[in-house]
Amino acid sequence: MRAAVLEEHGEPLAVRDVDYPEPGADQVIVETEACGICRSDWHAWQGDWSWIGAGVPKGQILGHEPAGVVSAVGSDVETLEEGDRVAVPFHLGDGTCPHCREGRANNCETVLPLGLSEYSQGAFAEAFPVREADFNCVKLPDDVGFTEMAGLGCRFMTAYHALA
Repeated sequence: MRAAVLEEHGEPLAVRDVDYPEPGADQVIVETEACGICRSDWHAWQGDWSWIGAGVPKGQILGHEPAGVVSAVGSDVETLEEGDRVAVPFHLGDGTCPHCREGRANNCETVLPLGLSEYSQGAFAEAFPVREADFNCVKLPDDVGFTEMAGLGCRFMTAYHALA
């Protein structure tokens, strides 16, 4: 499949062929229909995250504001099936820690930021895996478009959590 890969910070992303992901037991694979772009992507691309003591590795597939269609389902996933239309959050929570159980998955004790960790390749690709899919995937109503959903991305949740 094709993906936009970070090969060098500050250089154009390289569109290249990568392996199509296989779902782990708790995962689904989502085929990307749309993915927003935000300032976090810019910082990752520039290698400009030293101010928070982090860095995005070369070889990373960025993209953390996606919407798409489930194409494969892991053996332990109970609430999703192939063909489901879903949105996926920036912060992939584990669904079990106190923060996740209290509705604050953005503060998960084992959070994986989608597209910003080598353990969580992003949605600037034809497809991407989502861990703890039953917890992290949100089914989209038929009347909500993929592009509109991707346009909300973390902008909506940032504003929501700031107000809440």
